[in-house]
Amino acid sequence: MSSIKQFQVTFDCAEPERLARFWCEVLGYVVPPPPAGFATWDDHHRSQAPEDRGAWFACSDPTGVGPRLFFQRVPEGKAAKNRVHLDVRVATGLVGEERLAALEAECARLVPLGAVRVQLLYDGHDACIVMQDIEGNEFCLD
Repeated sequence: MSSIKQFQVTFDCAEPERLARFWCEVLGYVVPPPPAGFATWDDHHRSQAPEDRGAWFACSDPTGVGPRLFFQRVPEGKAAKNRVHLDVRVATGLVGEERLAALEAECARLVPLGAVRVQLLYDGHDACIVMQDIEGNEFCLD
């Protein structure tokens, strides 16, 4: 049996396009071109039945290295802490105050986009910042 080389991360959410565009800003991802036959994503959405419009959206790593992110509308809201979350690796290899400064700088960039800072975990050597995206999904700056 061959091993799987590609996967996507799927988010259940209320507003797929809005959340996808937030994560594009966080990760430097891009929105792929609309499906064949459509000049814009708006054109594609208008072609769908009203109840299906905006039901999903996706974004991808422009380098092709990172996983595709897929966002699908679900009727229920978020009810508990995520069982799986993304670690946004912005301070790999850094320690102490240098690591903390890199994490704080990224946190300062993300808060105006709608992210919420939840908690700093710092022991003087290692650190991460727990955050929430615009729909309350937890993620870590690591």
